[in-house]
Amino acid sequence: MSLLLIVLLPFLGALFPALMIRAGRTACATTTFTFSLLAFALLLSHAPAVFDGEVVRVSWDWLPGLGLNASFFLDGLGFFFAGLILGIGLLIITYARFYLSKDDPMGSFYTYLLLFQGAMVGIVLSDNILLLLVFWELTSLSSFLLIGYWKHLPEGRQGARMALTVTGAGGLAMIAGMLLLGEIAGSYNLSDILLAREAIQASPLYLPALLLILVGCFTKSAQFPFHFWLPHAMAAPTPVSAYLHSATMVKAGIFLMARMWPVLAGTTEWFYIVATTGLVTMLVGAVIALFKDDLKGLLAFSTVSHLGLVTMLLGFGTPLAAVAAVFHILNHATFKAALFMNAGIVDHETGTRHIPHLGGLLHVMPITATLAMVAGASMAGLPPLNGFISKEMMLHEAVAAEWLGSGWLIAALATLAACFSVAYSFRYIVHVFFGRTRTRLPGKPHDPPAGMWLPPALLVVLVVLIGLFPDAVAGPLVAVVSRAVTGGQLMDYHLALWHGITPALGLSVVAVAVGLTLLRFYPRVRAAWAAGPHPEAKAMFETVLAALVALAQRVTHGLHNGSLQRYLAFAITAVTAAGFAAFFGTSHAPGTRPLLPAEPVAIVAWLLLVGGCGLTVFLFRRRLLAVLVAGTVGLIVCVAFIYLSAPDLALTQISVEVTTVILILLALYFLPKQGPHSSSVRADPMRHLRDAVLAIVAGLGMGGASWAMLTRDGTSLSRYYLENSVSEGGGTNVVNVILVDFRGFDTFGEITVLGIAALAIYALLDGSLFGRVGRRLSTWTPDLPQSVDRHPMIMVVATRVMLPLAMLVGAYIFLRGHNQPGGGFIAALVVSIALIMQYMASGFGWAAQRVRVNYHAMIGAGVLVAAATGIGAMVMEQPFLTSTFAHVHLPLVGEVEIASAMAFDTGVFLTVVGAVMLALANLSRMGRRTAQLPVNQSAMDVDPSAVSAKEPN
Repeated sequence: MSLLLIVLLPFLGALFPALMIRAGRTACATTTFTFSLLAFALLLSHAPAVFDGEVVRVSWDWLPGLGLNASFFLDGLGFFFAGLILGIGLLIITYARFYLSKDDPMGSFYTYLLLFQGAMVGIVLSDNILLLLVFWELTSLSSFLLIGYWKHLPEGRQGARMALTVTGAGGLAMIAGMLLLGEIAGSYNLSDILLAREAIQASPLYLPALLLILVGCFTKSAQFPFHFWLPHAMAAPTPVSAYLHSATMVKAGIFLMARMWPVLAGTTEWFYIVATTGLVTMLVGAVIALFKDDLKGLLAFSTVSHLGLVTMLLGFGTPLAAVAAVFHILNHATFKAALFMNAGIVDHETGTRHIPHLGGLLHVMPITATLAMVAGASMAGLPPLNGFISKEMMLHEAVAAEWLGSGWLIAALATLAACFSVAYSFRYIVHVFFGRTRTRLPGKPHDPPAGMWLPPALLVVLVVLIGLFPDAVAGPLVAVVSRAVTGGQLMDYHLALWHGITPALGLSVVAVAVGLTLLRFYPRVRAAWAAGPHPEAKAMFETVLAALVALAQRVTHGLHNGSLQRYLAFAITAVTAAGFAAFFGTSHAPGTRPLLPAEPVAIVAWLLLVGGCGLTVFLFRRRLLAVLVAGTVGLIVCVAFIYLSAPDLALTQISVEVTTVILILLALYFLPKQGPHSSSVRADPMRHLRDAVLAIVAGLGMGGASWAMLTRDGTSLSRYYLENSVSEGGGTNVVNVILVDFRGFDTFGEITVLGIAALAIYALLDGSLFGRVGRRLSTWTPDLPQSVDRHPMIMVVATRVMLPLAMLVGAYIFLRGHNQPGGGFIAALVVSIALIMQYMASGFGWAAQRVRVNYHAMIGAGVLVAAATGIGAMVMEQPFLTSTFAHVHLPLVGEVEIASAMAFDTGVFLTVVGAVMLALANLSRMGRRTAQLPVNQSAMDVDPSAVSAKEPN
């Protein structure tokens, strides 16, 4: 249970910053810090078990039919990454409190940060790859919000869009790869997949799965050629940059490669794809970083380079290379987070991050300079700091690796990347903190308050301690994490600052010497770099994106020309073609079930149905008559349900039919009563011929499919529902029991969609009531004469007398629905019709004054009540929406059945009433807006809200 809390605490905490900001910035930061601290403390409580080699597991069935379970597990690797995410997260939260200005919405910032933190923790602790994919996509969405936090800056919006596009596309590829991997292993649980190495690598689907998964990892961890999005994410506030680059976003791909190492590594494909990509990324990132003038840009490309270093080590596929990768992940997190926060301090206090404008800050910012020098030296790989040790381990593994038979190529290129790493690290130190002091700066440089320099100082202390005492400080952690990465394969090794004179040490010395030389002759090196070609990844990305958008627009505009007939033609053609292909693609025999004689009543109803459909087509231009004829078709279908002994369906059909006809009639008020003359057969005979052929072929196909089903024997779920309706659902009305119990989840989804559709209708109609469209409606003249008597007395009296009777009928239908024809849906439609008739008979103003119901709230309440019913079942350790029932004896009344399904039906009732009334009442509002008040109209009929800017809902 504590593992679930570790994941949930950041998400729960995200609810509070927006509220606590009202109590002040410190209160907001403290609340955020507290939730992260609680999650971190819970994680540390598992440390003894993890270091003893145990794996902590917890799992709940969620959608077992899809293999999707809420499963989490904590081993050394998960503990390591979760510790980085939460531990550095605490430092970032503290740092951000003092970094963000008073104009920045701190509540939103901490909300986004906690959402992102929770998604990252979910990734590293998930034991189900489908659940991992959910958290994976959440990181893309929440990082989009963080990167674009300063949405007033164009570069912030562009960087957020670029990050979301690249990582989102990679995520789609990874989803496919993970599904293939689950199919190969026969399970979607990571615990099972990690034990299926032989089966996975022997499968013909191994390479496609590997490529798809690596695309997701490479895009997330900014590997070449997907590296370009990461530097543009620097438009985010520095706390975001420090968090994303050191411990979270970009480490997600690294984590997944490490997690999948036991089953995917060790093959030729893995080595050449992963190691080569990492090596190229390491070199490209290091070279570009040297020539970046923006502090955060330099650090961003250095992050790209170091991520490539870790990727290369994982690609080598040897246990010692995996140890080096784990150790460098730890070291990089410490010095890179410290450096990003240091760059933020420089920017915050001087007003600029442009390196040519900086210099000599050592004298005015000694604390900041000291922290930068130690962290920068570690990034350069100088002893006695932690970066030196992991760099030596990297070079040792590079010397031992061969690429296409060459034993020196990887080592040479890795050393060249190390040379540039030394150069850009010292450029950060020397060009910013040494040299001539700049006097013309936007701000007056000075060391910041302790809240800003203490978080990076703590990381710098770790940089020194790990460097001096690596085996004591980091040894146990690296060992337990490495065992998790390699699946237990671990050779004897020890972390030490000195391993004697080795080839790796020699290469390291060369890297330092060449790096310092590059810095010494930097102007000349810079001039040589400027003279060469520099493909701009951002420009290429924008060009490709613009081309894709233009292509999509051409295709879309070519297909979607605004003609509903065309869209229906495409859809019906596709469905009909698929049906006939399935029919003629298999063998079939005539049905053996005997036919029933057609009774005269059925024949008459069929003729009326055909006639109604024909008249609807013939009268389609006379819209009012077409609606009325179509309504009669619905009534005939209702009679057919009664004839076939389906009273529940008949009640539903007739109530839906009446409601739909009223809705269409209200909408037709704003449309011409005649259809466009251009739609005549003479104007476009080919289109009408197409429609006629499609209608005939589709009708024959549906008729043939119905005939085939009715004349053949087969099994059906209906028998199960009939046998278990009373025993399992506690109701004799099988239809209602199916809706609220057996298929309750479907119904829950349907009412949710219905509520969303009603809100969309409200938004569309609300836009027509105000602004330019509203002004046009207010001056619109109907195309037909209007009745002088706007509210006929007979209709007014009849509807008001029938209202309480209709409400009583609705309540009766609702209460009897579990055992007799009825239920929440039908009752809701009955009540809705009774209410909307009040609007139609007495006018919107009269009805709105008396029916003071917030239909938005009613929709929300309905969905929440239905959800609460399902959650209540889960609390009782039953599947979602499992219903229960009991019989109680009441005095004078007798035995009464009480079913939990009634609560769910109440949610259905509220949602349907709210949705129908929201749509119909707003159509009535539009009608009232267009009506011109007669001179002699009584003031009693005028809606008081008409004088306001906006009418009531």
